[in-house]
Amino acid sequence: MAPQGRSLGIDFGTSNSAAGYLSDGRPRLIELAPGQTTMPTTFFFDYDTRRTLIGDPANQALLDGVEGRFMRALKRVLGTGLMHEKRQILNRSVTFVEIIARFLNQIKIRAEAQTGLTFDRVLSGRPVVFHGTGDPREPLAEEDLRRCYLEAGFLEVDFLPEPQAAAIAAGALDQPGTIGLIVDVGGGTSDFSLFRSDGGGITILANHGVRIGGTDFDRAINIDRVMPLLGKGGLLRKAMGPGTSPIPNAIYNDLATWEKIPFVYTPQNRRMVAEMLRLAQQPDRLSRLARVLEDELGHDLAFAVERGKIAANAGEAQPRILLDQVERGLYAPLPPEALTDSLARHAAALAEGADETLRLAGIDAGDVRQVVYVGGSSLMSMVSGTMKARFPAAGHSFKDVFTAVTDGLAIAAGR
Repeated sequence: MAPQGRSLGIDFGTSNSAAGYLSDGRPRLIELAPGQTTMPTTFFFDYDTRRTLIGDPANQALLDGVEGRFMRALKRVLGTGLMHEKRQILNRSVTFVEIIARFLNQIKIRAEAQTGLTFDRVLSGRPVVFHGTGDPREPLAEEDLRRCYLEAGFLEVDFLPEPQAAAIAAGALDQPGTIGLIVDVGGGTSDFSLFRSDGGGITILANHGVRIGGTDFDRAINIDRVMPLLGKGGLLRKAMGPGTSPIPNAIYNDLATWEKIPFVYTPQNRRMVAEMLRLAQQPDRLSRLARVLEDELGHDLAFAVERGKIAANAGEAQPRILLDQVERGLYAPLPPEALTDSLARHAAALAEGADETLRLAGIDAGDVRQVVYVGGSSLMSMVSGTMKARFPAAGHSFKDVFTAVTDGLAIAAGR
C-alpha cells in the first residue's frame, strides 16, 4: 500500500468535483481554484486560443460569449457508446474518455502542486447506480471511469460508494448502534444507503439508487416552463392541404438536456426549424428557437433555469427564469406551485427510492434515527419535504452537503 498522503480521494461529480487526502488523521480538501475546494465539472474548448478550459473559467468563457464548445454532465455518458466515439474538437479527434481524463489529470496536478506529494493511487466515489439497477451499462460505466483515471496518470484505482463515504464523514463511526440513512442527491443520480454504526466500522444494510438528480430537475423545469416560449406544444399548418400537426418535441428535449446541448446546433436542425417557422401558427415563438440555435444559447438557457430554480427554492418573491439573452424582457414565471408540478414525478421517484432501500434492508422507517443529506441538489425543499414525510421521527442533518463525500473518501483513502 502506498504511504499516507499518496492516495487521493476524488468525488468526480456530474455538476461539481472535489478532492481530498488524509493529513494528521483529518481530511484535508484540495483547493482546486483560489479559495475553492469544489470545481464545476465543465469544459470549454476555445476555438481562438485552442485551449481547453475547465471549471469556473469554462463557465465564464461561455457566459462571455467566447467562440467555442461548452460541455457539462459528461459523467452521465459513462457506460454508453458515446464514451468511445471520436469527435473533432480543436482540430483533434478525441473521445470522451480523453476529455474526462484531462479534467482528472488537472485535479491530480493541482493536488500534487499544493501538497508537494505524489498521488499514484485514487479512491474514487461512485454512485450506487450510474444508470439503473440491473442496467447492463453499470459495469461498463465503472470500467469507463477507471480508464479515465488511468489515462489521467493514476497507477491504481479503487471505488467506494458515495453514500458510504458520506456516512464515514457524518461521524457514523462515533455513534454505535445508530441506524441512519444517507440521501445523496447529486447532479445526475440520487443514492440511498441505510447503515448501522458498529463502533469499529459501518455496516451498510442496503444501497439503492435512482438515475435522477439536479440536472433532471433543471430539465423538467426547462421543458415545462421555458420550452413553450420557444414553440413547444405549438401547431404547424400542413404543407399540403388543410389541417395541422404538432411541433416535434425531440429538439426541445435535447435542448433541455445538459449533455446533449452541444450536439443540437447542426445545419439539419437549423433547416428543420426554418421550415417549421414557415408553417407555424405562432411564428414568434419558433423564431426564438431559431435564434437559440443560431446563437447557440442552449447552455445560457440551462444556466438561467438553474438560477431560477435556486431562487424559487429559496422562497424569493415572484421567482422567474430570466431569458433576456433570447429576447429583451422575456421571462418564465416560476411560482411555487409550478415548481411543485414540474418536480412531482421526481419527488415520487425519490420516495420510491427511499422505500425500496427500507425494503431491501428489512427496516421500518421508524427505526431510522438520522437522515444525512449530501449533494447540492439535496438542498431542494422538495427533497427534504419528501424525506421528512417518510421519516418524521428522524433527525435531519444538512451539514457539509457539498463536501461530505469528499471528506469520507479522503478518510477512507488515507486508511
